[in-house]
Amino acid sequence: MTEQVKGINNQSLLQKLKTYKNHPLSFVVLVLTILAAALTTFFLVYLIAYILVKGVPYLKPELFSLKYSSDNVSMLPSIINTFLLTGLALIIAAPLGIFSAIYLVEYAKKGNKIVGLVRITTETLSGIPSIVYGLFGALFFVTALHFRLSLISGALTVAIMVLPTIMRTTEEALLSVPDSFREGSFGLGAGKLRTVFRIVLPSAVPGILSGVILAIGRIVGETAALIYTAGTTPEMPDSIFTSVRTLSVHMYLLSNEGLYTNQAFATSVVLLIMVILINLLSGFVAKHLTAKGLRKED
Repeated sequence: MTEQVKGINNQSLLQKLKTYKNHPLSFVVLVLTILAAALTTFFLVYLIAYILVKGVPYLKPELFSLKYSSDNVSMLPSIINTFLLTGLALIIAAPLGIFSAIYLVEYAKKGNKIVGLVRITTETLSGIPSIVYGLFGALFFVTALHFRLSLISGALTVAIMVLPTIMRTTEEALLSVPDSFREGSFGLGAGKLRTVFRIVLPSAVPGILSGVILAIGRIVGETAALIYTAGTTPEMPDSIFTSVRTLSVHMYLLSNEGLYTNQAFATSVVLLIMVILINLLSGFVAKHLTAKGLRKED
């Protein structure tokens, strides 16, 4: 049996070699693809290893004190602020993005000019630098609406910033659901609303969560926009109108001052771990919801 498997593998390898011989451009593309993957993996591993080597030795208990001071430069208030701001921004952006995508895919007529305009607008907003969002937030939320440098100003600004990402990924996830699912639901007598929320959305959950994960990653790593809107106060907020400092802003300020470079590397380790845990948790939730939906269909 083992010899048969080896013989089949050898035959497939010879067929591939003949194909590459007849089509040398395919071989060049294969080599470039492997090279690109190897370089990407190398730089990713190098970056993670560099951060861990530089930061882990300086992860000390005083960095997780409840109160920030110039002696301990604690990151714990910034960690809590990051979770608060991320949660508040997602509460604002996720429903708007998901329901907007549902309308564009499920309810809007094909060829509608307004739909085309919305899609062009979202794609344009996706390419705007974060500093522009920060200046807009500073002028509109901080100054015009008198929210000042606060948690709500930062959350509203990053919510607008990640809204196009959530909309586009949700739209693509909904479009990837086969039309046969909708037709089968309609054939069984289900209405439009029931079909969308009981058939289409559960099937698109992994894609929707991918957009939410991308949004979380951008919010957690955002610095420029939040300096102008959320502020730099290294304390936990009393209300949503209190100035806060997120973890990425905390890391930037520590490295910028030049006195706490080692603590900045330690902060980057915690930020890296946070992003990895969020991705793992989101992936677990996506798999759980997908498996649950499949069990219901069975």
